[in-house]
Amino acid sequence: MTEIALTKVEKVGSLPIDKELGFGKIFTDHMFVMDYTTGKGWHSPRIVPYADFPSSPSMIVLHYGQAIFEGMKAFRSNDNRFWVFRPYEFLNRFNRSAKLLCIPQMDVEQIHTALFQLLALEKNWIPGKPGTSLYIRPFVVADEPHLGVKVADSYKLFIILSPVGAYYKTGFNPVSIKVEDKYVRAIKGGLGEAKTPANYAMSLAAQQDAYAEGFGQVLWLDGVSRKYIEEVGTMNILFKINGEVITPELNGSILGGITRKTVLELCRSWGMKVSERQISIEEVFEAHAKGELEEVFGSGTAAVISPVGELSWKGQKITINNNQTGEFAQKLFDFITGVQSGQIEDQYHWMEEIKG
Repeated sequence: MTEIALTKVEKVGSLPIDKELGFGKIFTDHMFVMDYTTGKGWHSPRIVPYADFPSSPSMIVLHYGQAIFEGMKAFRSNDNRFWVFRPYEFLNRFNRSAKLLCIPQMDVEQIHTALFQLLALEKNWIPGKPGTSLYIRPFVVADEPHLGVKVADSYKLFIILSPVGAYYKTGFNPVSIKVEDKYVRAIKGGLGEAKTPANYAMSLAAQQDAYAEGFGQVLWLDGVSRKYIEEVGTMNILFKINGEVITPELNGSILGGITRKTVLELCRSWGMKVSERQISIEEVFEAHAKGELEEVFGSGTAAVISPVGELSWKGQKITINNNQTGEFAQKLFDFITGVQSGQIEDQYHWMEEIKG
């Protein structure tokens, strides 16, 4: 592997107090950068001070959206050791997104090494209070200056780090969700399974409408029949019906969440019945009418588990578990965050230690 060049900041910053953290507003001293050029491949890996970078107004990403990103987390355990949650899962998904956006494949081992070198340098930025973490954002942009739709010949890969506060500032409370029947997020054969900015831009109008109507999130239906459930907001969605955990299958228009995968692995190891299949919004409402809909919850990197208290669809509203956090959602949240914080034994080998 090519040696990673290091340029350190002249003055080292410090981790703010917990109440000032928020999400995605504070960044560590350094970042990782690497370039790609057609004919040369990925080259010039380096860790440098966090800073703006020069770009051309005609940069392809600004006009045609050729970009991908990831989101993962590092944690500080009570014994002052530092850990990353399932890094290879995220980095492999990063490459899958790259393939869909015609971005050159990356050497996962090289990116893994670079990430852990960066984290070792910045580990004092990893907060230790319950619920806090260091958010890790790898991303790639097509930086070739060119007006014309084509696959770019040059790219920049970055990894930036941001200490973040607890996601649930007012407690682990259920959210109210609007089932979206006007907008479509993605269809099979499109970019729905890629972690690319376009998918998030597409969600904004529906999300703003939902906020204006008093809802906390949007539940997306499939883009063809407008019948089958896909994702909720920026998370995957799961239903507990008659003791069975059901989640939409990965069909090409749904992001394969790493927390989703973690939840399903846990459920199966606990001996629960799990189904990854099509599930319609009608089926969910019918299960509620029969008294069989026990819990609904989202899963994602930021929130881990997000309980759902209400679903509203075409003027009908159902309340789940008396709008209280379900026992099972709480169990999942406590177990996953317990492993991440080092308070529960990592028997599934999800955590990788940051050395150095």
